[in-house]
Amino acid sequence: MKQQLVSIVEDDRFFRESMERLLRSLGYKVHAFPSASQFLSSPHLGETACLIADVNMPGMTGLALYKQLVDTGRRIPTILVTAFPNDIDRARALADGVALYLAKPVDHSTLTQCLSEILAP
Repeated sequence: MKQQLVSIVEDDRFFRESMERLLRSLGYKVHAFPSASQFLSSPHLGETACLIADVNMPGMTGLALYKQLVDTGRRIPTILVTAFPNDIDRARALADGVALYLAKPVDHSTLTQCLSEILAP
């Protein structure tokens, strides 16, 4: 079975690298990007099976990235993560179709469960 690609868009290098290690240890193919613009211009955009993006990033937020993907016809299941969770942003993101909205530090078992549901054959 071909490994599914999970792309991470996160401006915090330490969090990005720890997520990358976690996902590789779970058997996923992973590409990580420090900004939404780098992800959007990546050759890996089309093969991304799931996106994990930080909510608060310079340039383009995770929710704005998700909306741009949807607006351009790319419905990539998306998990948003944030160090500053709030109920209003969470409700808006989930209403817009985001798969999961998680607070940092991310609960690994919740993330793992969500990924297995999103990426189930």
